[in-house]
This record gives sequence, structure tokens and C-alpha cells, in this order.
Amino acid sequence: MKRNPLIRLFSAIWTGVDGIRKILHLLLLLFVFAIFVAAMSGTAPIFPNQAALRIQPVGSLVEEFEGDPYDRAVEELLDEARPQTRVRDVIDALEYAKTDDRIKVVHLELSGLGGAGLPKLRRIGAAIAEFKESGKPVIATGDFLSQQAYYLASHADKVYLHPEGLLILQGYGRFQNYFADAIEKLKIDWNIFRVGTHKSFVEPYTRMSMSDEDRESTKNLIDQLWSIYQDDVEAARGLEEGVIDDYAINYLINIESAGGDPATVAVQQGLVDELMTRNDVRDVMIGYAGEKDGNYNSIGMMDYVLQMRLLDVEQVREQNVAVIVASGNILFGDQPPGTIGAESTGSLLRRALNDDSVKSVVVHIDSGGGSAFAGDVIADEIEALQVAGKPVVVSMSSAAASAAYFIAAGSDKIFASPATITGSIGVFGMFPTYQRTAEYLGIATDGIGSTQWSGQFRPDREMSDSARRLFNVLIQDSYDNFISHVSDYRGMDKQAVDQIAQGKVWTGQDAIENGLVDELGDVDDAIAAAAELAQLTDGSYGVKLIEPELSSTEQFFVDLLSASASVGLDPKSFSRRPGTLERLAGELEQVIEPLTQFNDPKGVYSHCFCRIE
Repeated sequence: MKRNPLIRLFSAIWTGVDGIRKILHLLLLLFVFAIFVAAMSGTAPIFPNQAALRIQPVGSLVEEFEGDPYDRAVEELLDEARPQTRVRDVIDALEYAKTDDRIKVVHLELSGLGGAGLPKLRRIGAAIAEFKESGKPVIATGDFLSQQAYYLASHADKVYLHPEGLLILQGYGRFQNYFADAIEKLKIDWNIFRVGTHKSFVEPYTRMSMSDEDRESTKNLIDQLWSIYQDDVEAARGLEEGVIDDYAINYLINIESAGGDPATVAVQQGLVDELMTRNDVRDVMIGYAGEKDGNYNSIGMMDYVLQMRLLDVEQVREQNVAVIVASGNILFGDQPPGTIGAESTGSLLRRALNDDSVKSVVVHIDSGGGSAFAGDVIADEIEALQVAGKPVVVSMSSAAASAAYFIAAGSDKIFASPATITGSIGVFGMFPTYQRTAEYLGIATDGIGSTQWSGQFRPDREMSDSARRLFNVLIQDSYDNFISHVSDYRGMDKQAVDQIAQGKVWTGQDAIENGLVDELGDVDDAIAAAAELAQLTDGSYGVKLIEPELSSTEQFFVDLLSASASVGLDPKSFSRRPGTLERLAGELEQVIEPLTQFNDPKGVYSHCFCRIE
């Protein structure tokens, strides 16, 4: 019996579609397999026999990248990551290159360098100076050189600026917005509680200008930072004393005298050696490193340092000093890198505690503070390490103030740079209420509770006298706990601590004189001290960085996405560039982020505005 022709037609169509499905399925499997093989068999970059190490920092110099490691890795593949350069990557690259015969010269291309605290710049400057001891040259170039970029450039053998470029030195300052009038116009009651005559973090919400105390403290900081900057750059360039200050003060006059040509002024004042186009720079670098495909032989910093770390089998040994980076605002809970979390940073300290190969720990802090309670939790983890016989040494980067100093105070030894900003021993609380705003809009709040505290901490109700008294008691107790903690661990009289506390901010040099810091030095000095405290002899120990890591599954997917490019699939084709409104929203989010992030369970904070660049 013959089947209906219509049925035969649909059957044939189905057979064809099914065949196409199988073919497409097979092709998809082959494609995924190709990506998998590429991910598993990726080869490291091939180094030429002679090359320039190309160090091209972008964005801000940081102690650790911000954000979840997996998200960051994916964003980097999609070219969407916030531009940042880790200080240790630059330093490690210079350290490896110093004894690597393949590296003939270092090229510092500094046009893309953004913000950087002076202690970070000084560490890299010292690494450049050590590299130059090998006899290999360092060439610094830039289309435009910021103040931070020029600090690094000044340590090079030669500095070349583009003929249409710009070198501007602004000095140091701290400016911020003040919101008191706006808060009043919005009819918000911004209830403030603080201890510390110089605790200026709350001032933008209560004033329309900088207080005399904050102005005095800030001037002391910026004068010292500018003095250190001038001394370092003039010494590195062999300039006479006062040249840098004169360049900044008379910048406009000199440019007008040069017919409006700022690049020429930089050469005339001795800050730059020559003006060169990019083609001129390329010819110079070819003379050092040789030519390849019309350009000079080079290897990028990250390609170089990642491969060299894989070959550095001596880095971690049977006995180690662990290094843990604590960078960013201090918050309660589990936080991503670039933020210090009570749980996340605490878990890193516990990893060091439970690792038998770790004999001592260095905590490298770069933070203006944050949650007082979170700082207390992290300090407890440091004490647990000490009880277990593992000494803890703190190394301060650009800042280690307020709650970050609370964490540092309990360590066995504290190192700081002369340009570190520290201290700011004080606490505050803020509880804004908007019942007047609601009333203006025709909204009322009413109800009943079983005790006087029921509904007391609603932002749509006016704060009662009892609530204010409670907050004041909590703030006073936190401040007393802070200065007692410093007194106990630093071996200082409590009244003496109170005199240098009150929210006052100090440079590392001042902190030495005030007993808040033990020695001036960097993270390498802290590592050496931690080894000595653990009775580890030179050459007998390694250095183990303890940091958040990708899981095996996350690492596989990152490798898979990275390898997809080798089979013709561009990962960036799946991304979408943010629109103008999205970018503006992102900028606004960064501005208000310090305030919206705070999550202390008691509403008590120890934080300072310590970013001076």
C-alpha cells in the first residue's frame, strides 16, 4: 500500500532537516573541540633572541586589580575592564629582565598612565634604578606625560617627548564637593556622630567648605608630598634644587615665552632630553633591540612576566613568608579584590594560618579605612596568626589610615613609605532621615510599637533623643576601643595616643616620630623583617602570594574564551559597547560608591579622604 504523497513529502523534508541538524551538530562539536584543543595546548609567546621589554602602564597603578577575578578576566578578553596596572607586575618584570640576556633595553611608554600614589611610584622608581645597575638602558617616552608618568620617566636614562606633546606638573592637592546646602534643600536631616576634631570625612555633608582643621592637616600632607616628589625627581634627573617647583610655578610664563610650545619648554628646562615623533622613537629602539616587520623587537610586560613567573620555581619553597594584599574600602561581609572584606580578607588570613609552609605573614595595606566592625574582625584574624606563632608584619602603601590603621596597629611590626598617609584615628556615624522630604511631598509615617525602639531607626522618621544618645555612646565606645587598641599594641600611653589621634592624618615620616610606625621601607623590607621574626635565614625561604583565585571551572571557561580567537571567533564580537547614558551612570556610581558601599552592622565607621595624587 503506497503512502499518501503528502506524507511522503513531509517525510522527505523531515529527513533532510534531520540530516542538516546532524551535520550542524557535528560542525558545532568540531568547533568546540577545536577551541578546547586550543585552550589546552596554547603556546607561550616566542621571545626573540634580543628584545626590548615594553612596559606600557595604563590607567591607575594599584596593589591589586579591582573586582571578582573571573569577571575581571572575562572583561579583559572583551576589552571592557577598568584600566589598571599592578605595581608588582611592573617591579617583577624589571627584576626578571635585569639578569635576562635576551632583554637589551627597557622601553617605558607612559602616555596611558593615570593616577598613582607617590609610594607606588617610588617603589617602581627604585626598581628602575636597580635595573639600570645591570648596564642596560631605560628609555622613557610619551605623547603626553602626567605628573605621575614623569616621576617614572625621570628615572630613565633618556626621556623623549612628542613634539606636539605636553608635560605638566600640578603639584599635590585635595579638592572635594560639599553638599550641606543641597541636603537642606532636599529637606534631609543628615544626623552626624563623630569623635575626633580632625575627622573630616563627614564634613562634606555638614559644611560648604573645608574646615580650618582639615585645611591645616591637608596642607601639611601636600607640602610634604610635593617636597618628596621634587627631591626624588631632581635627584633622578640630576637637576638643581628648585627646578621642578620653578617649572610648575612659571609654567604659563615659560610657555608664552616659547610661543605657546609646551614641549619645547620641557626640553629647555632640562626635564626632557629630546622631542621625538613615534617614528623617531621606533628608530631609536631598533638600534637597541633590532628590527622585526618594520618595528623594533619587543615583548610586552604581561606576556613576559607571566612566563617568567612560571619558570621561577624558587619563588615558593617549603618555608615561606606569605604576602596578603588588603586594598580598598573596608567593608563587612565577603567582598571582591580591590575591597577589604571582613569575610574575604579574613579567609585569606585563615589560609595563611592553616598553611604549614607559611611561617610568617606580610599584610600589604592600601586603604583609607571603612567599617570599624570589619576592621575589628580582620584584626582578630591577625591575632590568631600571632597566637599560632606566625609573626605578622604590615607594609603600608599609599594609605593605611583610620580602620586600616586599626588593622595595622595589632601587627608585630609596621613599615611605611615617607609618603604614606596614615593615622586618622577617629570614628564617625551617619544616619540620614528624610521625614521632612516626605512631609513636603504629602507623605506621613505613623504606627505603634511594643518598646521605644520599635521603628526608631526608620529613615522616614525623625531621630529621637534616645536614638541620638545611643549613637553617641556607640561612637564614644568605638573611639575608646580604637585608642586602647593602639595603646596596647604600640606600647604607648593612652593619653598620648589620644593626642595624636582625633582624626589627625600623618605622613609616614610623621608617623615614625609619633610612634605609629616602626620603620620606613617598602614591602620587600617588610618581607625581610617577617622572615627574621620567624627566624628564617636568607635563602632558606620563599615568598607565597595568597590571593583570591579562579576555580578550575572558571579558569577553563576563561581559557576557552581566550582560545576561541585562535579559531577565528573574536570574543569582543559578543560584547556591546555601553551608550552615553550608561557611561554617565557609571561615572556617577563611582562618585557615590564610597557612601553607598558602607555596610557596618553598627553604623560606625573609621575612614578618611586619603586619596591625594
